[in-house]
Amino acid sequence: MRRKWNPLMIVLLALIIIGLIEDLAHDPIQLLIPLAIFGTVFLLYKFPPGGSRRGKPPVRKTASSSRSKNSTRSRKPAPFRVIEGGKDDDNLPKYH
Repeated sequence: MRRKWNPLMIVLLALIIIGLIEDLAHDPIQLLIPLAIFGTVFLLYKFPPGGSRRGKPPVRKTASSSRSKNSTRSRKPAPFRVIEGGKDDDNLPKYH
C-alpha cells in the first residue's frame, strides 16, 4: 500500500535537497567527510571484520532438529485435573 505524499513532507524534502546542493557547491569537504564516516560505519556493520569465521556459513538450528531430540524422550502425564467451579451460571445472560 502506497502512502500519499503530504505537502509538508514535499516541502521538507525539497528544502533538504536544496540545502545539500548548496552545501556541496560551497564546501564539498564539509559534506563528504560525514558521508565517508557514515559509509565506513555502514560497511563495518554489514561486513564485520571477523577473520576466523570467513568462508564458513553460520550454523543455525532448525525446528526439525530440536523436535527429533525431544521426541526420543518419553513424557509423563501432567498431574493436572479439572476441579468443578462453584459459580452459578443461571444468573448470567445468554448474550451480551
